Amino acid sequence: MSKDLFSKLKKNIKLFVQGATDFDRKSKSLLIKESHNEMDEFLLLCFGDLLGIPFPTSYYSLELLPLIAEDLDGWNNRMSGRLSVWQEKWADYDFDA
Repeated sequence: MSKDLFSKLKKNIKLFVQGATDFDRKSKSLLIKESHNEMDEFLLLCFGDLLGIPFPTSYYSLELLPLIAEDLDGWNNRMSGRLSVWQEKWADYDFDA
């Protein structure tokens, strides 16, 4: 095994371990924020009529209401407080680094 190949392997293993045990850095908060955004988008598709957006699927999504009823108040507050979704999305990523 050449020295260059060994150093690449060592670097990749170090990066993998660093990423797998990254509890204090930005990646964990970014993943949590993305999961909240995914849930918000799902609720928007299911219950957009609560915000005044008519969706034809709202009638069928009423079956999900008992399962996610406790999340609707927080979701309604988050969605009505948003000014620009695009600005929020792009602010998470640092392109200068």
